[in-house]
Amino acid sequence: MLTSPHTKPQHSIASPSRPIAVVTGTSSGFGLYTSVALASAGYDVVATMRNTAKQGKLLAEAQTCGVSAYIHVLSLDVTNQESIEAAFVHIREQYGRVDLLVNNAGYAAGGYVEEVDMDAWRAQLETNFFGTVAVTRKALPIMREQGSGTIVNVSSISGRYAFPGYAPYAASKFAVEGFTEALRLEMLPFGVYAVLIEPGSYKTDIWEKGFSSIQKRENSPYSKLLQAVLQFSKRSSETAPPPQEVARHIVKISRTPRPKLRYFMGRGAMPLRLIRLLPWKCYEKLVLWALRR
Repeated sequence: MLTSPHTKPQHSIASPSRPIAVVTGTSSGFGLYTSVALASAGYDVVATMRNTAKQGKLLAEAQTCGVSAYIHVLSLDVTNQESIEAAFVHIREQYGRVDLLVNNAGYAAGGYVEEVDMDAWRAQLETNFFGTVAVTRKALPIMREQGSGTIVNVSSISGRYAFPGYAPYAASKFAVEGFTEALRLEMLPFGVYAVLIEPGSYKTDIWEKGFSSIQKRENSPYSKLLQAVLQFSKRSSETAPPPQEVARHIVKISRTPRPKLRYFMGRGAMPLRLIRLLPWKCYEKLVLWALRR
């Protein structure tokens, strides 16, 4: 079902018995499968995306799963304050509440620090971090007034452990981590839980999109190192589990009355946590060894 923030609602289009979830970045990957999984689990889902012309894959998946009636596509650009304002005016008028917010919109910018220009750094933080903050700020008064709600911020294993060639992405996710820790402490007195999902490698197109426009100088001194990073990422993605696993976990969190702060996910997440218990020098040797394989 397609709705627009510019349409004057006459009545609620959601079932009064179904909780309301708002998910950002739903045209592909985690956002797409999370929207469908939540609809299957009993939610009315406001599935937001920057370009609603890209809703076809989401609606096809919803149709296959028999939940089309519970998916409501809405235009929302997390880097545009006017777009966010319009979307949440619509959400308030049409649904009256937000029980779950999943901040998923984002992308990965790649390259070695010296060669990534400042506009690319700012764009990465604008989407992954400031976009998360801006959308969350609009949901907070709704959740605070109703005295309940869960905010799931999709971070990454790169939000805890940074890798070469991923500095802009890691910086944005480290920022999301700190933001969510503070947010959780601020909102617990109001019955609102802020949660971090920290996926490892999964079969999504985030890295392919990010590294297709990777910034690299001609005759770069980092060429061999960057190529090793790309090969490592490709090997990891080829054996990675499907994104539906993360979607199912978000559903599980949404059903948890008092969810914890962090949820590591993915095949490489737990081994990396254990490795990081080693002294830093051991960790950096292991990472650089892995890139030479």
